[in-house]
Order: sequence, then structure tokens, then C-alpha cells
Amino acid sequence: MKVFKPQNIFLAVVFVILYLPIIYLIVYSFNKGEYMTGWGGFSFKHYGELFSDNRMIEIVIDTMIVAFLSSLIATIIGTIGAFWVYQSKNKPANSLLYLNSVLMVSPDVIIGASFLILFTAVGISLGFTSVLLSHIAFSIPIVVLMVLPKLKEMPRTLVEASADLGATNYQTLSNVIIPYIQPGIAAGFFMALTYSLDDFAVTFFVTGNGFSTIAVEIYSRARQGISLEINALSTMMFIVSLILVAVYYFISNNNSKKTRGAR
Repeated sequence: MKVFKPQNIFLAVVFVILYLPIIYLIVYSFNKGEYMTGWGGFSFKHYGELFSDNRMIEIVIDTMIVAFLSSLIATIIGTIGAFWVYQSKNKPANSLLYLNSVLMVSPDVIIGASFLILFTAVGISLGFTSVLLSHIAFSIPIVVLMVLPKLKEMPRTLVEASADLGATNYQTLSNVIIPYIQPGIAAGFFMALTYSLDDFAVTFFVTGNGFSTIAVEIYSRARQGISLEINALSTMMFIVSLILVAVYYFISNNNSKKTRGAR
């Protein structure tokens, strides 16, 4: 049977290894007890503790604000950068693309330490602003890598046809180019949003003045002892991630149908 092909079995094992710890974490978020060493019965107790924890609610809101703003700004800057690289054939554009790739593979610890040194040198206090700027910076390369391939696969005949029909540069951009590369822009935004929500290493270096994010707060609390409130929070974040994936899938699928319909 095709189901029992070696590659399918290997894929199933990989998924079990990846998702079994997450399932274990989610199940124990409903544990009536205080630890993950014994099942004390089903309860929403720890979700109640989570929603009554004012500091954690504030951290969640701050994290969402940073993630959304950094992703939005990075998407705008990254899309403009992808346009510049696409239209330019000179060495500066190629150098920018090379540096963009280097940032993607650089260790987060090095990037975080670099931002810390930079902010300290220029006098930017560590807190919301430093975290926001850092997240924008490491999200821009992601957006560029998502948008640039869509620009490269776009037929130049579309732009030429738009010009032949008398469209202005703005009309060509808004009615032809942007709709065509919209899946890449959406992918860049959602990837940047996910990276911002998950980031710990860079944020750990540049946060301060009482400001924190979910990842940093979970790390700080885990050092004091595992609380099932963390399980509840992690479960909520996992659900948010699933929603983001579903929204991105819906947008991509809808754009694909529109593209096929236009053809």
C-alpha cells in the first residue's frame, strides 16, 4: 500500500516527534494539579490564573503590538527593497541581496549583541523602542526573500502591456504589479509576524526598563520553576499560530484561484 512507503513512514515519525511534546504540553494545561508529573483531573484553573494575571496580559498585548507594527513596517520596507533589487542591475543591489542573505543565516545571539551595542552607543534606552527596531531589522530580510521571487517570476509582458494601454507608473504598480506579488507580500508579513512572536535571543539582549515579551517572560518564569500557567499561555499562542497559518493559507488559495481565473 502507498501509505506504508518508507518516505511516508519517515514523515509520520517526524510529525510525531515534533507534535507529541506540544500535545503533551496542551493536555497538561488542563490539569487540575500544579505540576506535569501527575494528572489531577480536568480543569480550566490555569487558564483562569492566566487571564487574571495582569502582568502577563500586559506582556501579551505588548508582544502583539510589537509583532504587528514590526511586521507591517518591515513588509513595507522589505517590499520596496525587493523592488529596488529587482529593477537594479548594478553592484550595490547585488551587494544588498548578499548582505540580506547573510543576515538570514547569522546567529541570533550575534545579532542581539550587535543591537545592544548599537543602542547603547547611540543612547537609545532599552525597552519598547529598542525591541521594535530590532524586530523590524531582522524581519526585513525575510520579507525581501518572500517578495523578490514573485517579482522575478512575473512576466515582463504584463508591465509592457500596461504601458502600451496608456497606464501611468502608479496605475501599473497598483493594478498590475502589487496584485501579482500580493501572495509574496502576504507571506512576508505572516513570516515576519511569526518570527517576531517567537523571537527570544535578539529580544533578550535589547529588552529592558520593565518591558518584556512573551518569549522572554516564559524563559524568566521557567527558571523559577515550571508553572502550568505557562502551559496555558503556550496553548493559546499555539492556537494563534494555527489561526495565522489558516489565514495565510486562505489568502494564498484565494489569490491562486484569482490568478487561474484571470488566465
